[in-house]
Amino acid sequence: MSKSKVYFTKTITPEKMIDMVNVLNTELSGNVAIKLHSGEVGNQNFLRPEFMKPVIDYVGGTVVECNTAYEGMRNTTAKHWEAMKQHRWTEFFKVDIMDEDDEIELPVEGGKIIQKNYVGANFEKYDSMLVLSHFKGHPMGGFGGALKNISIGIASSYGKAYIHGCGDAEKLFKGDHDNFLRSMADAAKSVVDYKKGKILYVNVMCNMSVDCDCCAVAADPKIRDIGILSSLDPVALDQACVDLVYACEDPGKADLIKRIESRNGTLTIDAAYDLGVGNKEYELIEVE
Repeated sequence: MSKSKVYFTKTITPEKMIDMVNVLNTELSGNVAIKLHSGEVGNQNFLRPEFMKPVIDYVGGTVVECNTAYEGMRNTTAKHWEAMKQHRWTEFFKVDIMDEDDEIELPVEGGKIIQKNYVGANFEKYDSMLVLSHFKGHPMGGFGGALKNISIGIASSYGKAYIHGCGDAEKLFKGDHDNFLRSMADAAKSVVDYKKGKILYVNVMCNMSVDCDCCAVAADPKIRDIGILSSLDPVALDQACVDLVYACEDPGKADLIKRIESRNGTLTIDAAYDLGVGNKEYELIEVE
């Protein structure tokens, strides 16, 4: 397998987000979904709609999310809509909570832990997708990037519990940890297969707390901002982000590395690679 191309810039601005999409030289056609993290109410680190607005306006499309499976302000449709309003997503964009009415089942070809994945029913309405991920730590996954955003992020509320429970939604947060990470890779494969090359990925490496944007009370970031990366390959993209964290000269990286390693976070990358979701070998191309 030849190396995947991952593009990188140290410049973190709303306008640069557009450049990082354009450099992929791939058109997003038809009805476009914009998958991002709406942010748990109370979280201070999530990427704001004002930052995302130029690239979303440029691409066109609908901001999509799905309900969570844990207590908080996004675990029911009614509360999630309110969170979307509080965080001003609905002020700037057309928004779709994809599992508001139902869910659909996607097959996981060759899945190691789960053989099916439950996603918001409205996912099938979209022809292509731009995945805008905030790269940061995560309490369970070690880190959150593109793979998490298309697996847990696109899963319905039930689907999230199903992934966490390694195929048994009743075991939410009680499944074997490493198999949960493998289940995320399985779910990511189902999404990539379903869209068949019609997904572009952008990871933003700023505000990198050890905690996810799903945490209402999150730790403040200690590592400095690094940049924006984009790719057609979510495995290579997440691998490049992890590598940049390790290579960073900022001593503040220690907490984030500890979080990744303590949760065996890179297993998700390894599992997705084994499934053929993408390539861990990449060429990092700097964009001025």
